[in-house]
Amino acid sequence: MKETDAMIDLSRFDRSTFTNVPHEQIVKKPWGREVILTPPGLPYTGKVLHINAGYRLSLQVHDKKIETVTLVSGKADLLIDDKDGEIQQVQMDPFKGYTIQPGQKHRVEALTDAMIFEVSTAEKGTTYRLEDDYSRGDETEAIRKKERNIM
Repeated sequence: MKETDAMIDLSRFDRSTFTNVPHEQIVKKPWGREVILTPPGLPYTGKVLHINAGYRLSLQVHDKKIETVTLVSGKADLLIDDKDGEIQQVQMDPFKGYTIQPGQKHRVEALTDAMIFEVSTAEKGTTYRLEDDYSRGDETEAIRKKERNIM
């Protein structure tokens, strides 16, 4: 037994929740795909967005979700509300986090094929699509579950 094991009672943890099996769910999108890295039911979500060059996500706003995005590869712009409600176009710097609050309008546009890592609170509430190149409506929890085959 290590010294640190003696400092914490490990028997209080529910070992039935432990897993060494990786999770990956690929969801096709009109702009590319997203790879969800976290299983459903957790209080957070991690995903990788693969956005094809010249494509963009909807101009959207979340009513509950907080997210932070970072550019992993490629070139992309983030269009995002500032504190005065004006949309600013920001060239994303690789490996820097851009945090988006509930009620903050935003959109990612890929200038080249781009990979974006996103971490967020659980995907609860509605994503309101203010503009969408693919004529999609708002994304509710029910629509999200159906798209991801979650019962």
